[in-house]
Amino acid sequence: MKYRITAPERIKETIALPASKSISNRALIIHALTGGDILPENLSDCDDTTVMVRALRDMPDTIDIKAAGTAMRFMTAYLAVTPGTHIITGTERMQQRPIGILVDALRYLGADIRYTGNAGYPPLLITGKHLDGGYVEVPGDTSSQFISALLLIGPALSKGLELRLTGDIISKPYIELTLCTMRDYGAAVDWTSHDTITVEPRPYQPRPYSIENDWSSASYWYEIAMLAPDDDTEIQMTGLTDGSKQGDSMGRYLFNLLGIKTYFADKRKGVPTTIRLKRFSHPLNRIDYDFKTQPDLAQTFVVTCAMLDIPFHFTGLCTLKIKETDRIEALKREMRKLGYVVRDINGQELVWDGERCEADAEPVIETYNDHRMALSFAPAAFRFPGLRIDHPEVVTKSYPEYWNHLRQAGFILTEEP
Repeated sequence: MKYRITAPERIKETIALPASKSISNRALIIHALTGGDILPENLSDCDDTTVMVRALRDMPDTIDIKAAGTAMRFMTAYLAVTPGTHIITGTERMQQRPIGILVDALRYLGADIRYTGNAGYPPLLITGKHLDGGYVEVPGDTSSQFISALLLIGPALSKGLELRLTGDIISKPYIELTLCTMRDYGAAVDWTSHDTITVEPRPYQPRPYSIENDWSSASYWYEIAMLAPDDDTEIQMTGLTDGSKQGDSMGRYLFNLLGIKTYFADKRKGVPTTIRLKRFSHPLNRIDYDFKTQPDLAQTFVVTCAMLDIPFHFTGLCTLKIKETDRIEALKREMRKLGYVVRDINGQELVWDGERCEADAEPVIETYNDHRMALSFAPAAFRFPGLRIDHPEVVTKSYPEYWNHLRQAGFILTEEP
């Protein structure tokens, strides 16, 4: 199934954004470790969170987390310290995404984890037990979800956790988000040197907890505000906080460079409020940026900058090849359909110097089971009327209401086989 998208001339709308799945999934693991019965409020309703809720509630012998990378990593660590024996598995793509670094670290701490298929990849057979904890090292340039998975179980280890990150540390905002959520639940955790985080063996405390809305999802509405043809386009979004620990909140500063001003209804730090986006004239000849700390924004800015004819050089993209799809190759392939020749450097950087090619007469954007391909390419319909998105249902992974929200804003979505 495909959606053919016709974009409106002007938008003036308020969008109720989804809750942050990043915070939701962290809070769910912590909630489970407290043994309490007070579920966090405003949980995300996306696929990634739904599979975690179901897994933690039912704890079946075989846990299928489908395409949820966060759930795979967080649940692996959680199962390692929780009594019982379980197999954890996922989609075919999930079984191609490496998990060996996390498994090795957990085994070093004493965990009983075995591979049931290819070594280094799911599925995993895990027999949970008490772990003492202590010192362990992992590469800092690995997925931040491996690091967060280890940190989240730290308070449940009898000796706590001393986690040293070797080499270059990427995606640091996601690590900080984990530390902030842990502290909210009473954990004693902090950086004790520039490369080491120490977690004291102090149990989490049950407490009421409310999830803020998702800055990653907000980025697509910044993109829409930027690409809409009418300068008077105005978009409001609810439930976002100034000073958020979500790494993708940095997107508002990047979009400010492109010409979008963000106004907060409540200027107090940490208070969820409504923001208003307003476009202003701020022509940019080129943008160079290191996405090491916000890799999930890369697709948004590749599409946005190309649509605005702004050449770019984006670095810090080494994790994109092991996401839901190889996002480096997917971006190059789909941008060519729109007439843009994007190059990669060593699979870790993306460059567009203005080179064009002939666009497809009726481009169809493949999504590769990757929600962010659909989310980021849909606004390109402003430049390519009738642009089609294949398998649009993939957005349920993080933003289930996205298409309904586009309709609310005046987009026309026509379903095609």
